[in-house]
Amino acid sequence: MAGLYIHIPFCGQKCAYCDFYSRPARGCEVAFLDALEREMAFRRDFLPARRLDTIYIGGGTPSLLEPERLQGVLDRAAGLWDCSGLREVTMEANPEDLTDEYIERLAETRFDRLSIGIQSFDNGLLRLMNRRHSAARARDAVRAAQRNGFDNISIDLIFGIPGMTAAQWERSLDEAIGLGVQHISAYHLTIEPGTTFGKMARKGDLRPIPEAESERQYETLRRRLTEAGFEHYEISNFAQPGRRAVHNSAYWSGAPYLGVGPSAHSFDGGRRREWVAPDVEKYIAAAGTDAKTEGISGGIYDGETLSDTDLANERVMTALRTVDGIAAEELREDKNLEKLLSDGLLVRRDMSGESGSREDRGGEGEGCGGGGKNGSRIAIPPDKFLLSDYIIGALFE
Repeated sequence: MAGLYIHIPFCGQKCAYCDFYSRPARGCEVAFLDALEREMAFRRDFLPARRLDTIYIGGGTPSLLEPERLQGVLDRAAGLWDCSGLREVTMEANPEDLTDEYIERLAETRFDRLSIGIQSFDNGLLRLMNRRHSAARARDAVRAAQRNGFDNISIDLIFGIPGMTAAQWERSLDEAIGLGVQHISAYHLTIEPGTTFGKMARKGDLRPIPEAESERQYETLRRRLTEAGFEHYEISNFAQPGRRAVHNSAYWSGAPYLGVGPSAHSFDGGRRREWVAPDVEKYIAAAGTDAKTEGISGGIYDGETLSDTDLANERVMTALRTVDGIAAEELREDKNLEKLLSDGLLVRRDMSGESGSREDRGGEGEGCGGGGKNGSRIAIPPDKFLLSDYIIGALFE
């Protein structure tokens, strides 16, 4: 399993909550795409095998670029790696860009999955977050994609928005379910220091919602989506049966992936992590070379080699984000593990036999370390995902 992530850093306008690297294109799209192709060729050997299973183009807002230009990037990737067995090719898009004409052209490309950044179906909340689309435009974008043959659609939603009521959140969930999409990612809003919301919070003009309300909104999310047939398979992700995000699941399982474009990160599946400087101008000048760029060690690329402890902790952190959890043998037996099990914050699943998995709480059944012949796995129950930071931190080496 190996994935390619391509970061398109351009946005039409900055959302009030966003701290990802993005900026207006300012006419540099062609030069940027040329640099992107140089970087892919330069780093083609980073992955252990010359084969890709998934490609994900994210941002930023990739849908600001013409479908034909994005297909050109996919064509270049197919010339560098074996793409004959691709399982998923995803493109992030914003609703305001997904006109009928744009989607008709997009349907002629190799993309088979869309991730649409809707965030809310409430017009007031969309304005608060400085989103460019309306609720009606979001609905129309999804339906247009469906009319043009896209049958693997994910939408993003945000909860925990200051001032959002329970009724507003319920209505957004009802709208999302009613559209018949295959996947929903729902994230709690975080007020980051350098964002518009961060500046408002410093001035006292914006207050985070109370923790109890966050918990209620998360429980509403879980209840409504699971009742509608979605599987809660990762802290923030819900999928219809068989429609988990293949690319993102690779991140959580520790599979290798190459990230290209400004601010993109990569992991070789072993010990090496690398990342690209978040600067479009430097990227266009130095992508695909070892040339030194002022202020960036080794040009626009930097990285680190992970220690045994780093690897163990990252494995715990990523695996326990998912409902599948981690093999018991990968965790050390100690009082923290035993207490989390006895408190019901972790469960042990016996993966042996043909009758399905069995969950044990506390010290019942066999020991948790090693897994033994039963192939036991340790996981956070989905109804405890909101406590994942505490649980995972307690298991770090």
